[in-house]
Amino acid sequence: MSPSAPARHPAWGIALVVLIALIGLFYVKWSPYYDRAFTAAETHSIGASILTGGQDAPPAPSLNAALGYAKAYGLAIWKAMLLGLLLGSALQTLLPPRWIERWLGRPDAGGVVTGGLLSIPSMMCTCCATPVINGLRHCRAAPGNAAAYWLGNTMLNPATLIFMGFVLGWHWVGLRLALGLVMVLGLGWALNRMSRAGGPSNASADSTATAVETDPAYFQPGRILRRWARAFTGMALRLLPEYLVLVLLLGAARAWLFPVLDFSIDNGLLWILGAALVGTLFVIPTAGEVPIVQALLALGVGVGPAAALLVTLPPVSLPSLVMVSRSFSRSERVVLALGVAGLGVMGGGLAIGLGFGA
Repeated sequence: MSPSAPARHPAWGIALVVLIALIGLFYVKWSPYYDRAFTAAETHSIGASILTGGQDAPPAPSLNAALGYAKAYGLAIWKAMLLGLLLGSALQTLLPPRWIERWLGRPDAGGVVTGGLLSIPSMMCTCCATPVINGLRHCRAAPGNAAAYWLGNTMLNPATLIFMGFVLGWHWVGLRLALGLVMVLGLGWALNRMSRAGGPSNASADSTATAVETDPAYFQPGRILRRWARAFTGMALRLLPEYLVLVLLLGAARAWLFPVLDFSIDNGLLWILGAALVGTLFVIPTAGEVPIVQALLALGVGVGPAAALLVTLPPVSLPSLVMVSRSFSRSERVVLALGVAGLGVMGGGLAIGLGFGA
């Protein structure tokens, strides 16, 4: 073997990543969502709104409100968050970095489409997907391609779209899917264009891995597993504390972010803008937007603000934007947030124009 040639990556590491993904996604996502789809079809509901906990309005800001929301949210997502941490750290240590760089490293349209397609079976909420995003960026995935995977987890989630059809109606699915495709492909393209204009911007890429991969000892099972354990621990210690603090703050502030939830919220432009902004910042579990919008429509809220929330609640949130701060630059995160909010406003206008409330 030439001194400059990389050592052969062990097949068992690759197989382990595939096994974790298949078993984890089946247990956490595919099997529960399959059963939940039948519930949605039979009852036209998938549960109470996490925003109000089945009440008419969010609780007043308090420590109890913060803890209550954090508990409900944590119980809904902890399995997916654990899976995200396992996969995100495994990408950095068990897969050949060249694989990810080959498929997702080029900032072109093909990479954006690939990222979007890979997101469809993943179906994670925006925060649970962030460890995987950090792992992809660590392995030199282009920013737009990683963003397409990130946004596609929620916006192209087939289970959520099925729930939405049975609970809200299939016209809402068409609106959500159309704007989801625009979001995934459009914002992915925009971030890649920014990357090409500004030169290489992947600060999280591992610059030392290539140099040591030529050493066969680098791939010894004991060393690989220790690197995986360090990557998992470091990622968990870095992401979870800030995540918990922001979820607590948003849970406590529900009554300020959603001050009234009744027929007084009409289709005025200010209401739609406010809903789009709040939806972009607030954090919910996977498919949590469906019962939220169902409850709002039942209370007489206008279809414009409801549609804005349907588009903006899932793809990003304040906690998730903070959690990817090492993977995307500040300007890239601003573009993502503004793009999501803008598409939320567009969704509100389309819902009104298409007569969703008629």
